[in-house]
Amino acid sequence: QSYLDNFWPDLKAAHELFDSILQARRERESESQENHGKEYPEHLPLEILEAGIKSGRYLQGTLNVNKHRAQLEAFVRLQGFGSKDTG
Repeated sequence: QSYLDNFWPDLKAAHELFDSILQARRERESESQENHGKEYPEHLPLEILEAGIKSGRYLQGTLNVNKHRAQLEAFVRLQGFGSKDTG
């Protein structure tokens, strides 16, 4: 802000862009505070997920995504299964 004020006081587009970026950052920070620091809201409460995993209703695993073809290639490695048992 001070750079723009000192060196480009008449450049309206730059000031508008800065204000837009600042507003977007504030909105993101307030959303993060509403979600208790989590980037994405939880789909189900943790207690329900844990109970579902213990009962066998849900499976727990690790999502592996191909960094070069992220939109096309991914798989889940289930915990407690051998490396060949993936889905």
